[in-house]
Amino acid sequence: MTYESHLTRPWGGSPPAGPAALRRANLSMVLRELRDHATLSRADIAHATGLHRATVSSLMSELLERRLVRELGVEHVGAVGRPRRAVALHGAHVGALGMEINVDYIAVHGTDLSGRVLVERRVVFDTMGSRPDSAVRRLGLVAKESVEAMARAGAVPAGIVVAVPGLVDVARGVVTLAPNLYWQDLPLADQLSTMLGSLRVPVRVDNDANLAALAEFTSGVAAGTPDLVYLTGEVGVGGGIICGGRLLRGADGFSGEVGHLRVDPNGDQCGCGRIGCWETKVGLAALVRAAMPEQAYGLPGMPVPDPGERVADIARGLASGDRRMMQAVAQVGQWLGLGGSIVANLFNPRVIVIGGYFASLAEWLLPHAQDQLQRLVMAAPATQCRFVASTLGFGAASRGAASMVVNQIIDDPTTIMDSLPRPAAY
Repeated sequence: MTYESHLTRPWGGSPPAGPAALRRANLSMVLRELRDHATLSRADIAHATGLHRATVSSLMSELLERRLVRELGVEHVGAVGRPRRAVALHGAHVGALGMEINVDYIAVHGTDLSGRVLVERRVVFDTMGSRPDSAVRRLGLVAKESVEAMARAGAVPAGIVVAVPGLVDVARGVVTLAPNLYWQDLPLADQLSTMLGSLRVPVRVDNDANLAALAEFTSGVAAGTPDLVYLTGEVGVGGGIICGGRLLRGADGFSGEVGHLRVDPNGDQCGCGRIGCWETKVGLAALVRAAMPEQAYGLPGMPVPDPGERVADIARGLASGDRRMMQAVAQVGQWLGLGGSIVANLFNPRVIVIGGYFASLAEWLLPHAQDQLQRLVMAAPATQCRFVASTLGFGAASRGAASMVVNQIIDDPTTIMDSLPRPAAY
């Protein structure tokens, strides 16, 4: 089956300048208003944006042509029953596919422009134990299956964003270094695009913690908090940092590698080759090794279970009072609090959102972690910074990846093809 992308130019291409740029910005402004409200009239949009009503009508005509909005009919508001024609965000035919490839799974979250979830799944896969080419093939197969599922629901992805636990050159779509996957200088965007072949869907790659932080900022437990840090709770540990409502990427886009803070000079060797990294103390592999050594990662002949199953086993043990598991979680919680205090001292966030397995075991981890945080954070009162458990589960990064596609469309609605000439009025 062959699908055509809705995008008329690749991501990162130069947008038109002059009047076209002004119109694109105005279209984006209108879509943002509709994203933030269930329904609005043209008059409502004109009032909210400061645009002239004739301009709003012209913009609305183009958005209707592109099928990015829909009219809901005439409503009567006010004491005299003044009629208005309400409009809402539509885009049911425009899809956004977010994916994550991690040590032991591939996650998928596909939506349409209005936020309707079209496909969501997690596939167990031993990425760590596979060659990069095998892993990309598996990722490509999952992507194709997901695109087909979205097509059956009436939507074609306008883009795919893949989350990876490591350093990513976003502009080139290259995974510079993913220690836990044993990837280095892997041109993942190009390879996945080749795998997709005739589907012709633009592909981007980004860091998993950055994308999860975006998901938390837009729709998570601390949504709208302008200063937050998100910590992944996977085999590896990464951080996504929101400062002043913006994602902090750093000079080269590599900020947030908090899992490789050195917290124990006499500790274990990390997958990155260094000694005593924070993730060797609090990553899922460290917890499993301490709580269930017979099921530790990397044992010969051991199948790779879904990470959720491992965590569920530990949760059951904790609920039953298993002493070894209680001690393991207490130790991880203390190290989580120690590393969290370093992050808090550096970035002064209001909240540290913990995701992945951290969130699943929060009721046992957080008392120990919060106690350490309060003891070690310099700024007073330390209680202003607190740990909170994510409600997005292991799907935070793939959800954030899909939202990045949606944001790209809303930033530039002209990337969505139309068959009619564009209106001349601005």
